[in-house]
Amino acid sequence: MYNQVSEATVAALKSIVGDKNVITDPDKLITYSQDEVTDSRYQHTPEVVVFPESTEQVAEIVKLANRELIPVTPRGAGTGLAAGAAPMYGGIVLCLEKMDKILEVNADHMYMVVEPGVKTQDVQKAANEVGLLYAGDPSSGENCFIGGNIATNAGGNKAVKYGTTRHQVYSIEIVTPTGEITELGGLLNKSTSGYCLEQLVMGSEGTLGIITKATLKLVPLPQHKMDFLAVFPDAESAIDTVYKLIKAGIDPTSLEYMDNGAVNVCARYLKEGLPYQEEGNYLIITVESNTEDELDDKAVKIDEICNENGAIATLVPDSKKIWAARKAFGDANREESYIHSPEDMVVPVKHLPYAMKEYAKICEKHSAIGRTVSHAGDGNVHLTILQGNISAEEWPTKIDEILHDLLEFTYSIGGRMSGEHGIGSKRKKWMHKFTDPVQLKIMQSIKKAMDPNLILNPGTIFDVE
Repeated sequence: MYNQVSEATVAALKSIVGDKNVITDPDKLITYSQDEVTDSRYQHTPEVVVFPESTEQVAEIVKLANRELIPVTPRGAGTGLAAGAAPMYGGIVLCLEKMDKILEVNADHMYMVVEPGVKTQDVQKAANEVGLLYAGDPSSGENCFIGGNIATNAGGNKAVKYGTTRHQVYSIEIVTPTGEITELGGLLNKSTSGYCLEQLVMGSEGTLGIITKATLKLVPLPQHKMDFLAVFPDAESAIDTVYKLIKAGIDPTSLEYMDNGAVNVCARYLKEGLPYQEEGNYLIITVESNTEDELDDKAVKIDEICNENGAIATLVPDSKKIWAARKAFGDANREESYIHSPEDMVVPVKHLPYAMKEYAKICEKHSAIGRTVSHAGDGNVHLTILQGNISAEEWPTKIDEILHDLLEFTYSIGGRMSGEHGIGSKRKKWMHKFTDPVQLKIMQSIKKAMDPNLILNPGTIFDVE
């Protein structure tokens, strides 16, 4: 249904953004054929890549694409794990890396205005410099863009306390799928004024609009913070501790779990020895407070609860070292085996210990290796499935069998296939299989209404006929 990019279309794109902001060199286009998903089934080379520098340029590109019936795939830093930035139908990749300005930091009223190509780490630093906190904290924060975080509703290590990215955003400026410019939301603490469109677009993975500006919420920077490392002999005792910490009023900022396989692969990748590396399963606990006394009280409670639940040790670790290990999980697995599949199912927290056991059994049944880290406080399980004894030739078939079994179990206990990575094109067929048909029909209807030519990121999340 789509047309190919013609020489005339390339010329029109150059007239919009300038010659230097258009790539057609086949060798350079390959870079934009995928995100961090290594499965070749989700790698497609675009016909052209453009780098707009303003909202108005984005709008003109989208209008051109509608006139010529050419698909547009928005792209940030390419750090996604669901092939959501892979141009499944070729066409135009619209890369937002040159829209990278922090436009305003308002310390008095605690907000920040940014363009989509600002690195999340730079957002965090800019907030810290005025004594405030931007609470979004995905593990890829050093490299990912804030626009991509909003488009996928990224979660991260502080979500158990502060929520996901959509909870950190007042408003977004978008270019609609037909090329109109509008601002959704506002610098408001509440509003009941029609549909909540900003929340609809956030997390829609670039299928309902291209984010060109965002106003972010900032919060006071905590006065005191401390990390704890509780080491457990097995997954069950570690995960059982999670609810007890929350119920005790600890109010943790982070509750991160790493199984022993994850601990060891990260240690090898970083070439660092880690505490109790040979036998330990980690629970990383971060707490914040405004007084030292409050922090001391939380520390005592954490030590008591972890010891009561069978911890081998509860330590105040080298925080930099421990968090480097936790954040290295994806890169460590990728370096060890290019053939792998990172998944991020989310389950009710009460079922987390049960789910961990079942996921391990399913991987073992299929002769694969499963390694797990988890945002344990909110039930989000990052399970990386590695090749194990499966041959490269068998992998495409076997990984689909494994994922079918994993998701069938996940949905049976009230879970979902993704907590924060998104659906992209990688999980699209599972979206069709496991999503309530009524809900899927509603989503497809919204897509068709907002994007009548199905121009924007087609092949992502679900298909529309």
